[in-house]
Amino acid sequence: MNLIIRKLEEHIGAEVQGVDITSPIDAETFEKLRGALCEYAVLVFHDQNITDEQHITFSEGFGPLEMTMPTDPIGDGGPIGIISNLDENGDIIPPADSRTLYTVANTLWHSDGSFKRVPLRGSLLYAKVIPPEGGETEFASLIAAYEALPQKKKGYIEDLIAEHSIAHSREQIAPNLMDDAFQKDTPPVNQRLVRTIPETGKKALLVGSYTTHIHDLPSEEGKALLKELLDWSTQPQFVYRHTWRVNDLVVYDNRCCLHRGRSWDRGKYKRVLHRTTLAGDGPTVE
Repeated sequence: MNLIIRKLEEHIGAEVQGVDITSPIDAETFEKLRGALCEYAVLVFHDQNITDEQHITFSEGFGPLEMTMPTDPIGDGGPIGIISNLDENGDIIPPADSRTLYTVANTLWHSDGSFKRVPLRGSLLYAKVIPPEGGETEFASLIAAYEALPQKKKGYIEDLIAEHSIAHSREQIAPNLMDDAFQKDTPPVNQRLVRTIPETGKKALLVGSYTTHIHDLPSEEGKALLKELLDWSTQPQFVYRHTWRVNDLVVYDNRCCLHRGRSWDRGKYKRVLHRTTLAGDGPTVE
């Protein structure tokens, strides 16, 4: 297999060529891909016309999968989550519908699953239907952002603990977007503000739209710090913007980067992506 890995931005992102996901991939190639994911945080594979089964099989090469939650609007308890603006008949859901508003929260910077006690390790997002304009996804390096912080700031935030809640991110879009069952399944959890990536020993910030407040800090001071760190982490020099093409597969390490979807005309254009997720490698707070 003629594997080529081409860096996309200074701090994040690489395009992978020479890999056909529809065919079996040998152990040596997968080892290189896992290493590249640790190095670049985001891997882009173009022109991969794959089935859900092939998507799942390829995902398992990066590690154990986490099943979707049956109470999650994008899941059914299986390994594939569907991120879409379509109803069960394939028609566009009206923009003001609560099902649409729920996914609008994906336009906020976040790390998949940081609202879980064991945050998700990674995600593999596959483009099935893409609008002709808009709908890009941006990724921001939490490692590069941390490393660029002043030493004094690193010391100040090193041991801070923050609360994460998926309800908090949805409430920033509209009230009552989560039903009682899903809220019961996803109570708030605590995460470190700075975590260490086991494979590399590098440190990364852990902030985003799920973060509600910082423990042991006055409320307003904690909120100001969270905003400061989020704004810092999402500066252009830390960001890769992916413009989707049909049959793109993008693999990203949730421990190392934030991401957000960009807006598009949801009432006019269809957009459908399928996502698998990699199970986390442990809690950040014991």
